[in-house]
Amino acid sequence: MSSLNLTVDFAGHTFRNPVTVASGTFGSGMEYSRYTDIEKLGAITTKGVSDKPWEGNPAPRVTETPSGMMNAIGLQNPGIDVFIERDLKFLSSCDVPVIVNVCGHSAEEYEAVLERLSEDDRVSMFEINVSCPNVKQGAIQFGTDPLMLKDITERCKAKAGKKPVIMKLTPNVTSIAVMAKAAEEGGADGLSLINTLTAMKIDIYRKKFVLANKTGGLSGPAIHPVAVRMVYEASHAVKIPVIGMGGVASYEDAIELMMAGATMVAVGMMNFTDPGITMKIIDGIEKYMRDTGLDDIRDIIGIL
Repeated sequence: MSSLNLTVDFAGHTFRNPVTVASGTFGSGMEYSRYTDIEKLGAITTKGVSDKPWEGNPAPRVTETPSGMMNAIGLQNPGIDVFIERDLKFLSSCDVPVIVNVCGHSAEEYEAVLERLSEDDRVSMFEINVSCPNVKQGAIQFGTDPLMLKDITERCKAKAGKKPVIMKLTPNVTSIAVMAKAAEEGGADGLSLINTLTAMKIDIYRKKFVLANKTGGLSGPAIHPVAVRMVYEASHAVKIPVIGMGGVASYEDAIELMMAGATMVAVGMMNFTDPGITMKIIDGIEKYMRDTGLDDIRDIIGIL
């Protein structure tokens, strides 16, 4: 059998394999470098970066659920200055493409981050977070209105220079296909989905909400079937490539998303359960290819 080809083409870039990480579950790689070979990843997707430091939501803001977890972190991050001086400095020493996740409360805040990084050679592309369910203003509004999504996509593209822009879509909409088309019409080079599902948990003995924010984002294996359905619908509605995510816990989950139409896959919550899960998924994909006589991973993308 010939050597296996795990490379995939996404928005003008070729990645060594289709596996990246979901923003907010892997820091910027530094924290996980003790436990996993980050240079084996197809790419690293950073935690959300804003123009100024964000404190995030009050605690408690994380809780377990059956086959998953809920979080209401609120995109806490130290801001663009620290990201450049600390995280990008670290990532520049690693042989791995960098996808910077950008967050903001307003179009101007997104633009400020993009302007700072548009000419930085350490950045491969941007992922624009318009889909966080636990930020009370800004992002989630852009992600649930097609016209607003198209507009913010156009504005981000104008500030991103030559770097590709991926729009991260929320599942908390009536039609994911409509939102995918709106992003494509706005000039997006790719899509990523799904983000977490808006959820709530109540402590019946304390008679209180478990999360201080009342609601949070549900992630983990429980949402994987929803992700597969939405990746299928979105990828068949547009011509731009898709990064599929949502409850990826195994190589089987990753391959399922690719068969549904994803060019790449992102591993999220399971990084907390097993810091080495991405390596196991990459190895599992290779084994699957050998066991099924598959030479090129691209042959399974969107086969359904």
